[in-house]
Amino acid sequence: MTIKDKLENLRRIIESHNQRYYIDNEPIVSDLEFDSLLLELQNLENANPEFFDTNSPSNRVGSDITSGFKAVTHKFPMYSLANSYSIDEIKTFMQRVEKEFTDEHIDYCAELKFDGTAISLTYEKGVFKRAVTRGDGALGDDVSANVRTIRSIPMRLRGDNHPDYMEVRGEIFLPFDNFDKLNATRVDIGEEPFANPRNAASGTLKLQSPTTVAERGLDAIFYDLRTEQHPVSTHFETIEMLKKWGFKTSPHTALCTNIEQVVAFLNRWDKEREQLPYATDGAVIKVNDIIMQRNLGFTSKSPRWAVAYKFKAETVKTRLLSIDYQVGRTGAITPVANLQAVQLSGTTVKRASLHNSEQIALLDIRIGDNVWVEKGGEIIPKITKVEIADRPDDTQPVVFATKCPKCETTLIKEPNQAKHYCPNTNGCEPQIVGKIVHFVSRKAMYIDALGEETIQMLFDKGLIHSVADLYNLSREDLIPLDRMGEQSVKNILEGINLSRNIPYHKLLFALGIRYVGENTAKKIAKEIPSLEQLKQTNAEELIAIEEVGNIVALSVTQFFADPRNIEIIARLEKQGLQTSGKEMVSLSQTFEGKNIVITGTFTTLSRERIKELIELHGGKNQSSVSKTTNILIAGAGVGPAKMEKAQKLGTIIISENDFLQSVENATDNHPSEQGEPSKELTISGTDATLF
Repeated sequence: MTIKDKLENLRRIIESHNQRYYIDNEPIVSDLEFDSLLLELQNLENANPEFFDTNSPSNRVGSDITSGFKAVTHKFPMYSLANSYSIDEIKTFMQRVEKEFTDEHIDYCAELKFDGTAISLTYEKGVFKRAVTRGDGALGDDVSANVRTIRSIPMRLRGDNHPDYMEVRGEIFLPFDNFDKLNATRVDIGEEPFANPRNAASGTLKLQSPTTVAERGLDAIFYDLRTEQHPVSTHFETIEMLKKWGFKTSPHTALCTNIEQVVAFLNRWDKEREQLPYATDGAVIKVNDIIMQRNLGFTSKSPRWAVAYKFKAETVKTRLLSIDYQVGRTGAITPVANLQAVQLSGTTVKRASLHNSEQIALLDIRIGDNVWVEKGGEIIPKITKVEIADRPDDTQPVVFATKCPKCETTLIKEPNQAKHYCPNTNGCEPQIVGKIVHFVSRKAMYIDALGEETIQMLFDKGLIHSVADLYNLSREDLIPLDRMGEQSVKNILEGINLSRNIPYHKLLFALGIRYVGENTAKKIAKEIPSLEQLKQTNAEELIAIEEVGNIVALSVTQFFADPRNIEIIARLEKQGLQTSGKEMVSLSQTFEGKNIVITGTFTTLSRERIKELIELHGGKNQSSVSKTTNILIAGAGVGPAKMEKAQKLGTIIISENDFLQSVENATDNHPSEQGEPSKELTISGTDATLF
């Protein structure tokens, strides 16, 4: 291979990795491997300047620009940071800086490097104007509509002394709790889960629906200011100033006067970062003095006054013993690697997801291989590399399953879809049981007394074969079963009965139509107010609904084309479930016209159930305390600021027990039992009469 060919090959490989990292959010190499490739390219180009190419990846920052957003030029370029992977490299950086200022003392700021997606916010006279992704460093995507949904980002700045024009730089990320909820939802509707919070944050920011972005719960932390006339003289003061203006900043930024303090910071957070509620992948060391920063300037790609230190992801080598194939509720097939047990980041790892057939082929993984495993985003174990040198001579490439491991139906893989799936939706046990588990879940029909083990037992005993069978269960069916006492049976039957009042849009979600999540079900239900009408709606009409694309439309029409699904819906309608857009049947008017906020942690009921009971008794849920809030239901661990605000506004504050007693009293006065429901509510155990 000639030098020119080698250069072109390296450039193609690096651009491919850029595409996977910035556009597809599916990186297949570690940061260290990518940086090694880039360094190899840079060295080769430096040694062979005759093959210079202005479009080489060595001359640009990896781009995340996609179609569908307006491209905007950064007034101040967004450079990437040079990476380092050892303390020695940090020392070299500091020594290089100090050579430039031999007669001056230099302070450094050490701060965490957040594992999300970079963002630049523009403010004019203290008012938010736009939000732009890093893009290629010079040009990025305008994602203002999506960023406006992130509540921690101020639209108008507090305080004063704002430059007339400024760009505030930071990182948008998805907290671990919201990441877990998002992935659980994606798995539930048959979509591939995100590999880590960074991918999830980046993918969310590029969605075309701000409503969906808002629901996912993105957050942001800010750490830099770009403006013509900087109002303070140091980076540390900049962080403090941003905080005063209303930006969320990191409380863990440290001012360091020497290398020992920098090293202490790195060593501390290499361990303690595991306690943080969001992902970090390193630290950033910056020269503190802004005049010094300007004097040091930039290379073509990165600032000379800052360097990133990447925490090394713990990796271990182990052996691949076998591959299992799991069947999800929607029929999606997930290959799972069974590994020789190994310790990784304090836990024993025996299994790792291989995601799909494409990932298996990309890794060229084979049974018996030695493989390297790390925790992607510090959360999910993943196989990152196969040790080809250790490979036994007699291994063969993995042939992906062609039949369902449970029902032996031939698997299907749609064009442009990564997953194989089993089409036997009503005859494959894991799919049937999974659909029933989904049907009774909190965000669907909320039959809380029916857990997964109980549903599996009912299926095994032949008592249920579909969700419609739940409504035929009787005390006589349940009492003879293992671990079924009178109270358990009562709770199950009461839960099933109450679910008849759950509104139509939740029933639509509960049916478990592939790719129809909670929000999509709401959008469809709003436009098509009954299952009967939905059954007759074609794909073209569905696509006209917001957030319903070709894949969702096809899935919905296929669902209603199956006569077995039509039969199940007919049975549910006969049992009195809300198959049209009727309002949820009210249990009382106890909280009629009242805006209610719940906060803290609760011991008796989940937050979702409390919210549902508020609506069942006429109230309206609010997300935060405001002048329009009438009642605050306070669980354990409520922050003093929220309580103080509620008291200042005159909001009535009640406990979880007060609320439960009120609901119980109201239910006792249900119109079906004792005439008209009471409109007056006295809180038991307090002196407060609400209204």
